[in-house]
Amino acid sequence: MVERNWAGNHTYAARELVSPRSVDELQEVVTGSERVRALGSRHSFTGITDTDGVLVSLADLPDVAVVEVDADAATATVGAGAAYGAVAMELERQGWALATLASLPHISVAGAVATGTHGSGDSTGSLAAAVAGLELVGADGELRRLRRGDADFDGSVVGLGALGIVTRITLDLEPTYAVRQDVFTGLSWDAVEQHFDAITSTAHSTSMFTRFEAEGVRQAWFKSRAADAPTETFGALAATGPLHMLEDAPTESVTDQTGVPGPWLDRLPHFRMEFTPSRGAELQSEYLVPRRSALAAIAELRRLSATMAPVLQVAEIRTVARDALWLSSSYDTDVVGFHFTWLLDEAAVYAVLPEMEAALLPLGARPHWGKCFVAQAAELAPLYPRWEDFRGLRERVDPGRKFGNAFLDGVLG
Repeated sequence: MVERNWAGNHTYAARELVSPRSVDELQEVVTGSERVRALGSRHSFTGITDTDGVLVSLADLPDVAVVEVDADAATATVGAGAAYGAVAMELERQGWALATLASLPHISVAGAVATGTHGSGDSTGSLAAAVAGLELVGADGELRRLRRGDADFDGSVVGLGALGIVTRITLDLEPTYAVRQDVFTGLSWDAVEQHFDAITSTAHSTSMFTRFEAEGVRQAWFKSRAADAPTETFGALAATGPLHMLEDAPTESVTDQTGVPGPWLDRLPHFRMEFTPSRGAELQSEYLVPRRSALAAIAELRRLSATMAPVLQVAEIRTVARDALWLSSSYDTDVVGFHFTWLLDEAAVYAVLPEMEAALLPLGARPHWGKCFVAQAAELAPLYPRWEDFRGLRERVDPGRKFGNAFLDGVLG
């Protein structure tokens, strides 16, 4: 089997890739395998989804494209292997919406949830925070269902694929709404430091793009539910045309930036579903810092700007609201995410990461589970108050490590 991830930097070591056509068939695969993992949209940048056993694609399950709305409960149950963009289109057709979407609508629901992927917003949680229920196949092949409030629920949502193969996910909904997107340029570091909270609260979702150089924030993208443009721009100037956050990248792939309100699913992501996202030839990292330490993290990253510059394409600053999910990067605290898009040069990127983590981890930064980082269990455990609870849950539901792999051995111990 020769399969590579989206960026092309990881070749999967699994001996076989299978695509079961029913949950019963999936249960048989899990029961008959010593080691097994689910393969989603392959947008992770490490071996988190790999295995030395069997990789399972959920793309052929019969309900992968089904979006089952419960209007009374304001929830939708969806196939775990579905792309968020496809789910969003069906929800919009039925008059419903999600509170947030990630930058890319192409990613699978289960993979994004399991790694704590997020959008942006001071009062908006991660994609995982919207999960109201899970259905997964456990190590014994049995189908388990968990609902919000169940004893194991908060430990199972951001589960890194370590607890089973998720087949269906139930998501919180709200009625559909419109969003406008306005882009500004030239936001100074003085403005960011003096008005950070005001800047991030200017819109439903705020993204600041920078290289942490002296010039400050190159672009600020404000995604607003309000019909009017932001009235305070903190010295930044309105963009004169569509912009891509990556220098010289084509702008036809980005979502509408004209300030014209449109459906939520066409504005909240950075990229349009019908285009290949970004450039592809890149690596990514992200560190999520408790909001109280955001300015200290910016100061550290500005200090390291020359170190990062040879491999950094752009960085993005966003906010995420706290949740109660044990391995979530926003567990029990509001966070500010510092996302890095690197050149596709693993050796050079991994040479920079230790110095970055030496600066950020003491501030409480938690790495995004699906992106590049070097911290291992000893450094990660103190960052998660429910760390040992998760290890205990894993020991109980998968004592033989059927869903384990080398990546999890390193980060979980």
